[in-house]
Amino acid sequence: MKLHVLGCHGPFPPAGGTTSGYLIENSGKLLLMDCGAGNMGRLMRLCDPADLEGILLSHLHFDHASDLLVMRYYLEKAGRTLPVFVPPEDDSAFLSLLTAPAFDVRPYPEALEIAGLTVTTLPVRHPVPCRAIRLADGKKSLVFTGDTNDCDGLGAFAQNATLLLADAAFLDEEWTDAKPHMSASGAARLARGASVKALFLTHLPVGHEPAALVKEAQAVYPGAQAVFPGLVISL
Repeated sequence: MKLHVLGCHGPFPPAGGTTSGYLIENSGKLLLMDCGAGNMGRLMRLCDPADLEGILLSHLHFDHASDLLVMRYYLEKAGRTLPVFVPPEDDSAFLSLLTAPAFDVRPYPEALEIAGLTVTTLPVRHPVPCRAIRLADGKKSLVFTGDTNDCDGLGAFAQNATLLLADAAFLDEEWTDAKPHMSASGAARLARGASVKALFLTHLPVGHEPAALVKEAQAVYPGAQAVFPGLVISL
């Protein structure tokens, strides 16, 4: 399994940047996880979007899904329909924009087999319905927290993951329990408690240097790193 980072900022991109989006490559098959602002152009550098097996959306905030609106035109021209999986509780007006024939929108089932991977999800704590996503190939596993603050069950869901891709939107001095995201050190505590093999910080806030977030995370989980667009990680 290989992870290609298309974008990692939120809730909006920096100049020339991109928000949440990750291309998963597994045994020659391709799966997209989130598709925020600026992702379509970066995706087309790596593959033909019509070759995707499907799209997994953690939730329907625009910084995680907005580029599906322009992908729609491409897929319609290519005559391709892609399954798009969303949290089943969400009835956002955004869903009405993800129309056929380009997208076949489906609620996440209890377990999903796609692109040679087993996909399971967990409801997490965010202002709108959101899912943490776990991808497993039988040997390695990738867990993406989606957007969340600390929440029950997330540590067990991430237990022993090969790679944890974790929301880290705040420095400690900014974070409170009422925020919609974790802090970098909170992500690190999650990683340490779940005994994950590697931690990568994402949903990086514009206006902070990633090094500051990494420093706080490394005080808890020494191997913590921050992702960046163009990063490729082989699990």
